[in-house]
Amino acid sequence: MIFYFSCTGNTRWAAQELARATNERLINVADALKSEEEFQLAEGESLGFCFPVHGWRPPLTVREFIQRLKMDNWHDNYCYALCTAGDTTGESLKIFENDLLKRGVPLHATFSLVMPESYVGLPFMDVDTSEKEKEKKLQAKLLLQQYIQHIINKKQGKQDPYIGRWPRINSRLIGSFFVNHLISDKPFRVESSKCVRCGICTNVCPTDNIKGGLGYEPTWLHTRRCITCFACYHHCPHHAIEFGRQTQNKGQYWFTKNGI
Repeated sequence: MIFYFSCTGNTRWAAQELARATNERLINVADALKSEEEFQLAEGESLGFCFPVHGWRPPLTVREFIQRLKMDNWHDNYCYALCTAGDTTGESLKIFENDLLKRGVPLHATFSLVMPESYVGLPFMDVDTSEKEKEKKLQAKLLLQQYIQHIINKKQGKQDPYIGRWPRINSRLIGSFFVNHLISDKPFRVESSKCVRCGICTNVCPTDNIKGGLGYEPTWLHTRRCITCFACYHHCPHHAIEFGRQTQNKGQYWFTKNGI
């Protein structure tokens, strides 16, 4: 069983590749949070978690999911986690491991992949060039094939080649600032002259934080559910969504199989 959370598609691609290779059930965390389903592992079935790195930490939605996850027999099965990041992961996997341990679940193996950048919420951050995007996808594909073999063989060990030089500072100091000050839907706005009311932004929001749909201009609900993943911004076909002034003249990205 593989639980995954994805906003612009990087993690979804990795999770789908894992599910295809292992022939295991794939479950979207965003959908699972809306249900009261209690999950059951088969004897000997592996348990996988795939998520993107947000501010050098697991996304708040993923951490909430671990707290609420209903599963009786997940303490003895092989358990692994794979995270994707645009640059470095910091202590994301360590934080996730601690969240699992609070539920009494040991994490036997961890893996990380660098994928194309999608965070555009700060002045100095933008999407990758097309050349860099292709390079990252190619390297991720090759590395994921190695990880898949480890997972199939249920090997234990922590593989996080992208932890970075300052994991404690990134995840604890900057990560704390990210969670407390940068996660907000208040700066999001739509340029009415560009918006065609297609409803895509509402459909792709993983936290159901946008009111809209086909025929309606989107509005953000300010429910504190927004995780500032920029899925709405990136998927807008006419670049009608901005995050204050931070995203002006910046690019868009969502995962496609082009170049991979």
